[in-house]
Amino acid sequence: MSACRRGCGLRKGRVSEVGQVYSITCVTADRESVFACWRSARLLVAQLRAMHESEDVESLAWVVMPDHMHWLFQLRKGDLATVICRMKARSSLAINRRNATCGRLWQKGYYDRAMRREDDLRAAARYIIMNPIRAGLVEKVGDYPLWDAIWL
Repeated sequence: MSACRRGCGLRKGRVSEVGQVYSITCVTADRESVFACWRSARLLVAQLRAMHESEDVESLAWVVMPDHMHWLFQLRKGDLATVICRMKARSSLAINRRNATCGRLWQKGYYDRAMRREDDLRAAARYIIMNPIRAGLVEKVGDYPLWDAIWL
């Protein structure tokens, strides 16, 4: 089994489906505040956008917090584990290169939730982008620079 599959696989019993919308949370290794550094955070944002532009996913909303990220997207091709593994690997490589470091950036695995048809995607996006307010980082969402949503 590849390292990608061991560290990025879906939880046991889960399957991924093209066309499905997923809410994903990925956490940095040891909850290190890697993304408190603006340049490191922007490198992660670049990878999220690259995944969207490659048409692997259609990004609906995301927020990068100091030690984790939330991402709401529709899977366009491939499978969920491969998409998350690719995002983690590419962002790790870019950030390690920039910081002249090596080693693990992300915790193994990730939290995924397949959104049901009756779920309100806008409400899910609002919840995601409100994370910086709930964490006490800012008072207004517009004051936090590391988020995006297609509805805004």
